[in-house]
Amino acid sequence: MTTQEQLYQWQELAQQLRVDSIRATTIAGSGHPTSSMSSADLMAVFLSKYLRYDFDHPDNPNSDRFILSKGHAAPLLYSMYKAAGVISDQELLSLRQSGSRLEGHPTPILPWVDVATGSLGQGLPIGVGVALAGKYLDQLPYNVWVLLGDSETAEGSIWEAFDHASHYTLDNLIAIIDVNRLGQRGQTELGWNTQAYANRAKAFGWQTIEIDGHHLTEIDQAFSAAVAINDRPTVIIARTKKGKGVKALEDLGGWHGKALKQDQEQQAITELGGERHITITVHKPEEQSQPATLGVPQPLQLPTYQKGNKVATRRAYGDALLALGTSQPDVVVLDAEVSNSTYAEDFAEAFPERYFEMYIAEQQMIAAAVGLQVRKYKPFASTFAAFFTRGYDFIRMAAVSRANINLVGSHAGVSIGQDGASQMGLEDLAAFRAVCNSTVLYPSDANQTAKLVLQMSNTPGIVYLRTTRESTPVIYGSEEKFSIGSSKVIHRSQGDQATIIAAGITVHEALKAYDRLKNEGITARIIDAYSVKPIDVQTLHQAATDTNGNLVVVEDHWPEGGLGAAVLDAFAGNITTPTYKIPQLQIIKLAVQNMPTSGTPEELLHTAKIDADAIVEVVKSQVRRLVGVS
Repeated sequence: MTTQEQLYQWQELAQQLRVDSIRATTIAGSGHPTSSMSSADLMAVFLSKYLRYDFDHPDNPNSDRFILSKGHAAPLLYSMYKAAGVISDQELLSLRQSGSRLEGHPTPILPWVDVATGSLGQGLPIGVGVALAGKYLDQLPYNVWVLLGDSETAEGSIWEAFDHASHYTLDNLIAIIDVNRLGQRGQTELGWNTQAYANRAKAFGWQTIEIDGHHLTEIDQAFSAAVAINDRPTVIIARTKKGKGVKALEDLGGWHGKALKQDQEQQAITELGGERHITITVHKPEEQSQPATLGVPQPLQLPTYQKGNKVATRRAYGDALLALGTSQPDVVVLDAEVSNSTYAEDFAEAFPERYFEMYIAEQQMIAAAVGLQVRKYKPFASTFAAFFTRGYDFIRMAAVSRANINLVGSHAGVSIGQDGASQMGLEDLAAFRAVCNSTVLYPSDANQTAKLVLQMSNTPGIVYLRTTRESTPVIYGSEEKFSIGSSKVIHRSQGDQATIIAAGITVHEALKAYDRLKNEGITARIIDAYSVKPIDVQTLHQAATDTNGNLVVVEDHWPEGGLGAAVLDAFAGNITTPTYKIPQLQIIKLAVQNMPTSGTPEELLHTAKIDADAIVEVVKSQVRRLVGVS
């Protein structure tokens, strides 16, 4: 039974959250006070009674997790932290200032923030990942709470999350939709039609609770019911008013993302009953257990392959993943219904408790990976390279979250053959190179792939591995070492006249070209640039010096942003690396220039002019230029 004293305390705290959201945004001169005000009653009850969180030890595995999916309501979150006594009023008023931890949208610079939010439609999908960890891996009774805005429910990723949460019966996941009716430019798609939200959620198998989001008793009852449900996820659909509590703001358009002026601030604070500085004690989790043990680490036995045999690098990825699963029980794997092509299926068969099928929902797959790494697992997520473009915003935001995830794209480039352009990842290297602090790897043979997969598991940030559909010759012995940021010089001599730089499938074309050129009296240096980012600048500079600046880069990718661009960047220099000057430096890029069609891999490589024939022709023209022969 809710007492009058509790109701009064919650009401006072809610008003404080509103006042503090206004104060912080007014000083900042920007922000979203009205979006924060609509959720204040919900969060006052949540923080006071239902959240189980150890603020002194944010990594406590028993704590509930809270994700502010409507990240623009950051002033509300920071006001909650002030009420919990973990930030000062002075820090609260540093919102959005340079050097402040309180950014315009939350990031894990703050120890109590698990993931960055602000790009809408991501909090609930990430919450699914955290809830998967809680129920199936940690096996601890913490709840995952996600506060959503009503506008973001128009995102398809939200409904991917509704689907997968139900499929995995995530009864530890509680979503709260703040239905305040107003988006950035006006009314949302459904307005205050909370029944429509409920019908959609029910269709996905969720328990739904519709409430007045400003009625404290209804909020309390809804939260109580949500934590008691043990057979499905729950969504609380709360009808609220944007700018609640201030007549000049309440349920009025034109106030989204707009801070109050100083005179407006004083009037609003007075209307809300003045400043308060309430500090509450947030309940810590009662249980103090450790996550379940998922296995005893066994000695690592990476797969090895015989030189000369033909093995697809996607096959080697699956084999290496299986070996990694045996030696590292914290490795978990996700796939987007193509595990029989990525060969993640071998891990799934061996470790079903650590494998999560995401079906054709690439955004949810990436988000779940981000959620799983919140709980310190090492996720590997795989699909066709082309389909990571669907989830690119999730990859970009994963970097903002400082997340550690491993993504593997198979079936890349025209070399996949007959499937045609819709299945060919030709943008992936450029896309992943553009992600902050990312690592981009493109192995050419099976032994190399296995060694790189091992390194991925301990490399921080967003790590991307590109694999090849076709079986290609094993060119390296199993004893070879491959370091991220390095490369392999396969052929080198004192009299090299040009350097051919390749990665993945084109390494094999470069080797064919090498033999043909050698038969014509032309020696070429062959560099396997398997680490596209970071690229081996030193080896490239040395090769350019040794071969009179004659470089040919060949890649199964569009010419923009891929391996060729990485090589150019290695010579361009930046603020920390001076430009490397080589007389008569000439870099020729061979890449896919026109939209490919269906055909055999050999036909498509030839048509794209990235096969041995094209390499031979270009190198010969470079050498003729060097000796002055037309």
